Amino acid sequence: MLHKRVDPRISQKIAQAVIWFAGGVTLLILMFMVFYIVWQGLPQVNWRFLSGAPMDMGREGGIFPTIVGTVVLTLLAIAIATPFGVGTAIYLVEYTRPNWITGVIRFGADALAGIPSIIYGLFGFVFFVITLNMGWSVLSGALTLAIMILPTIIRTSEEALRAIPDDYREVSLSLGASKWSMVTSVVLPAALPAITTGVILGMGRCVGETAAVILTAGSSLRLPTGLYSPVRTMSVHFYILAREGISDSMAWGTGAVLVVSILLINVVINWLAIKLVKRSVRL
Repeated sequence: MLHKRVDPRISQKIAQAVIWFAGGVTLLILMFMVFYIVWQGLPQVNWRFLSGAPMDMGREGGIFPTIVGTVVLTLLAIAIATPFGVGTAIYLVEYTRPNWITGVIRFGADALAGIPSIIYGLFGFVFFVITLNMGWSVLSGALTLAIMILPTIIRTSEEALRAIPDDYREVSLSLGASKWSMVTSVVLPAALPAITTGVILGMGRCVGETAAVILTAGSSLRLPTGLYSPVRTMSVHFYILAREGISDSMAWGTGAVLVVSILLINVVINWLAIKLVKRSVRL
């Protein structure tokens, strides 16, 4: 017995409804989480909270040293990982053909992306903190975080470069541009928004990381004075306050600042990337 063929228009509407429902549920969950954290922590946030130093193990005072620690650690990790990640992606896409070497690099990146952060933390503790005698410091934490986010930047940058049509490359080379000039003046500007997305994902992971940071950067409540100073980030501060039951109100306040900071970072960097792309197109 022959089955009736389903009207393509009906299947299309069903698929659209399922996709919209899944997207809507995801968005609602995200909005609820952000709203709940901000609602719980916003009453605690004021200028004294943002500019003051923690007192009495974090029960009183502010979170300014943890804000500075988060910014310094994240920016240093991104500064280390981005050139290596984007450079590796350029090599894989522009300067080599698929072979066993590129296969090993891609497999390694995919394998590293699935390793739990605590493993990175243990590696950083053994190698950077103990073996290289860096101690619990900004540099140890930043190097560990850079290794941790490197696979994300490599894979997203590689996919961004592959998405650029070959016509762009052919036209640039036909006009006499060198390979490197073509990559830097044509391919990279066109792929910048997608590459920026990968960097933002890495930055978000750095800001929200806890286990790897505790084991490599420490949890000092003082302002860092150099690369070899121990430091505490906002995520570590939130974890310690909540886990040890030191102060729920201070923990919620720290969480609210952390969430809002991540949202602002995403908005600002995406806006800057769009502005840079538009500027490069005009030029």
